[in-house]
Amino acid sequence: MMRAIALIDGEHYPPVVRFALEQLSAEYEVLGAVFVGGTEKVDAAASEAVYGLPVVTGADRARALVEAIDRFAPEVAVDLSDEPVLSAPDRMELAGIALGHGVQYRGADFAFTPPAPQLVTQTTAISIIGTGKRVGKTAVSAHFARYLKAKGRDIVVLAMGRGGPDEPELIHGEQVALTTEDLCALARRGVHASSDNYEDAVMSRVTTVGCRRCGGGLAGETFFSNVAEGARLADSLGKEIIVLEGSGSAIPPVAADATLLVVSAAQGVSYVRDFFGPYRLRLADAVIVAGAEEPMVSASGLSELTSAIRAVRDDVPVVPVTFRPRPLADVAGARVLFATTAPSHLLPLLSEHLESEFGCEVVMASPHLSDRVRLREDIAACAGKYDLLLTELKAAAIDVAAAAVADAGVPTVLCDNEPASPDPAALVAAMDRVVRLSTERHDARSR
Repeated sequence: MMRAIALIDGEHYPPVVRFALEQLSAEYEVLGAVFVGGTEKVDAAASEAVYGLPVVTGADRARALVEAIDRFAPEVAVDLSDEPVLSAPDRMELAGIALGHGVQYRGADFAFTPPAPQLVTQTTAISIIGTGKRVGKTAVSAHFARYLKAKGRDIVVLAMGRGGPDEPELIHGEQVALTTEDLCALARRGVHASSDNYEDAVMSRVTTVGCRRCGGGLAGETFFSNVAEGARLADSLGKEIIVLEGSGSAIPPVAADATLLVVSAAQGVSYVRDFFGPYRLRLADAVIVAGAEEPMVSASGLSELTSAIRAVRDDVPVVPVTFRPRPLADVAGARVLFATTAPSHLLPLLSEHLESEFGCEVVMASPHLSDRVRLREDIAACAGKYDLLLTELKAAAIDVAAAAVADAGVPTVLCDNEPASPDPAALVAAMDRVVRLSTERHDARSR
């Protein structure tokens, strides 16, 4: 039988709760209970004498749940409470705590299971995860990979994506420079040539392993993926570090020695405060707040978001960053059509940066890189007005944008999105912390 604890409240009459606990014992080994509140049908001092098994109370229900998990080491927490003692947000908070401790959380008509790693690698593993799609996770991952490479670390990046290959794909990005023509050739063969593993290989020039996944759960589990197979391949390469890059809010199903979480400032407080935002924060050893500038977020909104993060994790660095495009080739003097996944309200800022820093003229900036119909419309509307296409390596960059301009005899230049912090030393310190913790934990588990 699975070891279990039960969450109980004082809105149920104690004999009814004892009846439920007896019924539960047919399915689980019930070790104890967590009293989560309510005084209508029981005195506030819930006890073993009342309920027939040890009862944990605390300053608040969250701390009581943690204490019960530490005391009884259950495999599942069964919620026998109800409204009004536990609201739906309350239950999500408690479920996140349980999952963060590797404990299932189950109620009358719901069940949450903690994402379980399918593989523990021999190589030190660092996971970079996010709170959703387009939060800047791949840009942070590429920057982190370049930082490690510059420090002399021999690394491999394992990327999982919605458009990844059917079999894990190894690219020696440090040896082979993939050109736009190479990527277009891949696209003509039916490959999603803008998948994250290609972006990592092109932008960071490191070894990458590309994988695919489909479906994502609330806590980061995926329905189907070939990431475990890809991780075995990465683990066989003899590298110092595997960087596990998540996809959207999905978490790589591989045990990580340390985790870097990327939060979008534009998503707002609910993505870290509600649902399984706190669960992801509890996994983190450092937090990057991406897009931390107006018009993405106001100063007060950024302060509120940072406070919400620190309310859950006041023990990890929280570093704000912004992103700026960096062409991978010289674009000085060129008339440029710039294609990006950035929101439209950022286009003036990004265009000004390209013109002032790289000497080009942005004749049009399209925010429709992830909208194929509107992207084609933008390219057609700008025909004859630009000398080259400058595009991020994302979404429809290759099979639509680069292919369309190639037909018109126009070259394509790829651009990176480089993160920058108002406190560069803080960003370096956060990355160093993640590397240090990963090494310490890997060494400890190896012993």
